[in-house]
Amino acid sequence: MSYLDQIKWTQEGLVPVIAQDAASGRILMFAWMNREALEKTVALGEAVYWSRSRNKLWHKGESSGHVQKVREIRLDCDGDVLLLEIEQVGGIACHTGRESCFYSRLEGGEWVPVDPVLKNPEEIYGA
Repeated sequence: MSYLDQIKWTQEGLVPVIAQDAASGRILMFAWMNREALEKTVALGEAVYWSRSRNKLWHKGESSGHVQKVREIRLDCDGDVLLLEIEQVGGIACHTGRESCFYSRLEGGEWVPVDPVLKNPEEIYGA
């Protein structure tokens, strides 16, 4: 049986994916993959996701240059979530120019951005 067949895909043919910095252990982002995205990730050694909003494959860093080099791929005990241990090129995983997409913390009933913007998104993606 193929490694792809051992994953419990959603009805839409997707699996949730957590990207974690291999060195620090920090969770950088959450995304989705379909079978093709996972196959390309394995073949390239760089993260390729499925963009639900754009309805297409998304090679992380294709426009920003902030690719994710995959060091290890793990499957959870239920077979329905993937964990990518990655090296984040450029140290920025979030389209907001921050290290992690999880940059807001709940404080007093409000979401407060607590991580700095490392690079202005306009410098990354253009105006």
